[in-house]
Amino acid sequence: MAVRIRLRRMGANKKPFFRIVVADVRSANQGTFLEEIGWYDPRKTSGHYKLDLERAEAWLAKGAQPTETVAALIKKSRAGK
Repeated sequence: MAVRIRLRRMGANKKPFFRIVVADVRSANQGTFLEEIGWYDPRKTSGHYKLDLERAEAWLAKGAQPTETVAALIKKSRAGK
């Protein structure tokens, strides 16, 4: 089973808000997911994301592939430790 760490769009029209989820590659964007590990709000200037880095590291160790945006957020979280 191929697993990907990706963003799931939430929020109203023109007010995007994303949840960071671990999902099967074959599931739809608004479909089922295995675990929610954080959130990301691109409209905020400070404190615009929260990520459970321990859970993300655990999924990466199991072979999950992050998307480009999620990889940047993980990198940012590692630097902030």
